[in-house]
Amino acid sequence: MKLKTVLLSLVIAMATNGVQAYDWQALPSKAPEPADNPTTPEKVELGRMLYFDPRFSETGTVSCNSCHNLMLGGDDNRAFSMGVHGKTGGRSAPTVWNSAFASAQFWDGRAASLEEQAKGPVVNPVEMGMSDLEKAMNRVRAIPGYQPYFVRAFGADNPMSVDNAAKAVAAFERTMITPGSPYDRHVKGEKGALDEQQQRGMKTFHEIGCTSCHSGPAFDGPTMAPGSGFFMKFPTFEDSEYVAKYDFLKDPGRLEVTGKDTDKYMFKVPTLRNIALTAPYFHNGAVPTLEEAVRVMAKVQLNKDLSDDQVADMVAFLNGLTGEFPEQVLPRLPATPGWAIGSRED
Repeated sequence: MKLKTVLLSLVIAMATNGVQAYDWQALPSKAPEPADNPTTPEKVELGRMLYFDPRFSETGTVSCNSCHNLMLGGDDNRAFSMGVHGKTGGRSAPTVWNSAFASAQFWDGRAASLEEQAKGPVVNPVEMGMSDLEKAMNRVRAIPGYQPYFVRAFGADNPMSVDNAAKAVAAFERTMITPGSPYDRHVKGEKGALDEQQQRGMKTFHEIGCTSCHSGPAFDGPTMAPGSGFFMKFPTFEDSEYVAKYDFLKDPGRLEVTGKDTDKYMFKVPTLRNIALTAPYFHNGAVPTLEEAVRVMAKVQLNKDLSDDQVADMVAFLNGLTGEFPEQVLPRLPATPGWAIGSRED
């Protein structure tokens, strides 16, 4: 009986706010973590150092933070990030904030976990550009000051491994979450956390069908087993003028990973958390403004044309998904006194 009363109160509260009954979820205050890599302060400290250290890229100039800037929205506000030797890829860097809640990593879902994802950019020729992971790890091993941090995080038995470095970075990334947004406070019952326009946008967001994909606490789809991935076809309505305008059919998406025709134009559903901070939008960074992104999504995914008022309301709501960012303290990196990086890894 008590549970029924709670559920009834929830439905009434949503109706009062002008929003249809829907499982609106606040972001948890702690990210999920795998059993084989529990988050510890020691791993987080080491992971922070590795995240900001550019020295294990080919040129010694590109770190994780170069493309996923924690002083911004977790990306770099570029259509395509710049890696070693000024090279750029063909996809926009997704935000690292709240990536711990994603069911797979990268736009095409080719990494099942944050641990696996952490290894990818290091050996990508247009990102960090190292020829192999062991060579990159040798750069780290050659810096004496790193060893005590690895020992504290993983023990004294061969701690300086590629897998442990990836685990440390992943542990750090699991602290990169942003609860406490106006939306979260609204869902938890704080009156006035979302203004009237934002509440209208919240209602429109659900009524036109956005929650069919952008659901869950991170607005990136349902909670799924790690690595399973929640993917949707983009674009769905290929005859839209936006498809040609923004060249959405150039990238085949997950097809490049699986080789299956059924995966053509399939992409991981990205989080909408902090979306107001991560322009330009979509996997190819082709759409410069949030207003335009809302119109594009409505048309190419739902085949709906929105009024100016609807767009304004939804943009207001999406701005309400900007959360509270934990303070970031830049780490003091172990030094290489008297010798150049890259001269001792072999």
